[in-house]
Amino acid sequence: MKIAVEGCMHGDLDNVYRTLQQLEKSHNTKIDLLLCCGDFQAVRNEHDLKSLNVPPRYRSMNSFWKHYSGAEVAPYPTIFIGGNHEASNYLWELYYGGWAAPNIYFLGAAGVVRFGNVRIGGLSGIYNGRHYKLGHFERPPYDQSTIRSVYHVREYDVSKLMQVKEPIDVFLSHDWPVRITDYGDWKELVRRKHFFKQEIEEKRLGSKAAAELLEKLKPHYWFSAHLHCKFAALVQHGEGGPLTKFLALDKCIAGRDFLQIVEIESDAGPYEIQYDEEWLAITRMFNPIFPLTTKGADFRGVNLEMEDCLEWVRSRLRGRGCKPFEYVRTAPCYDPSRSNFDGAFAVNPRNPQTESFLQLLELPYLLDSNPEAKDFSLYPSPSIQRGIGYDSEDIPIDDVDDNDEELLKVENVEAETSNL
Repeated sequence: MKIAVEGCMHGDLDNVYRTLQQLEKSHNTKIDLLLCCGDFQAVRNEHDLKSLNVPPRYRSMNSFWKHYSGAEVAPYPTIFIGGNHEASNYLWELYYGGWAAPNIYFLGAAGVVRFGNVRIGGLSGIYNGRHYKLGHFERPPYDQSTIRSVYHVREYDVSKLMQVKEPIDVFLSHDWPVRITDYGDWKELVRRKHFFKQEIEEKRLGSKAAAELLEKLKPHYWFSAHLHCKFAALVQHGEGGPLTKFLALDKCIAGRDFLQIVEIESDAGPYEIQYDEEWLAITRMFNPIFPLTTKGADFRGVNLEMEDCLEWVRSRLRGRGCKPFEYVRTAPCYDPSRSNFDGAFAVNPRNPQTESFLQLLELPYLLDSNPEAKDFSLYPSPSIQRGIGYDSEDIPIDDVDDNDEELLKVENVEAETSNL
């Protein structure tokens, strides 16, 4: 199985898909799956732009809306996680995962799926210690604080992933596991990105949560993005233990290392995205303590009897199979011939995919529950410390010439895995 991995998408689906199609022709090969490591920007309409945490001048429709409308269909099955530049209102509808558009699947705040016999896990968002132990208290419409905190990783979602016992082949995170630079050529990284130096030396570059998951899950491959550069590392888990091949990739810009092709041993195709039984069991076990206010989860209330829950899930899937529920549009699509915005967009509907998923697991729908009334300014977004180092949330999205619209060159795509 050949899997294409892309760094930060920033809504530029057209260029990424065209690059892959050109690569297939020039290398006489076939790509089976595309994975995106965040900042996907699944923006359906102009209203979604209000939930996208970028400076106003970068609020652009880009090309996802074409796929959402059905005008275009992704030429490859595509799986993505969220980053820190997302249409967070739409991704909240799909908190448990689901089709964001035909053939484009969001893994959820945290999730595991199967593609053929390859098991793929992921964690959306970026780490922020101040918000890590809080619940998911943010709801659209977001204010200047919650538009940032909504994509901060929560302990609840990480704890669910920490329960995974069956082997993971590929894992995705947006920010890097902290101290991953110890396992690669960090000096070359600092030469290219000098403002990372202090963070690396102080062992602060990256996500503590992701590092815990790396140590626990030990996947064969781990892919990240966020810092807009390519970086490879090889992690050995204990003496003689399993290896994890880590690779971070850039954003989709001509001349940059934003794509990698990985070949993974698998059963013969055809392949399709399917629910993972163990993950469904974990979701069912943890949903009773889903924290929906600023108060974090009380993990003492979790029943960790996995075998009984796993057998229950299998019995539920025997009749319908593991195929995810069908894609459903829940908001009007952008029309480039006119301005779409009107008051109707203020409604945040329940996504039928999410409702069906919860009905399958016999769980209540909780996503539209209102958080407790309190002053969220007690939980401020991090300040930007210019000149001291860098702010992980403010990696400049204009770090290269954004007017460069030439077709991205396939020569920049490495088609071998030996360097991972």
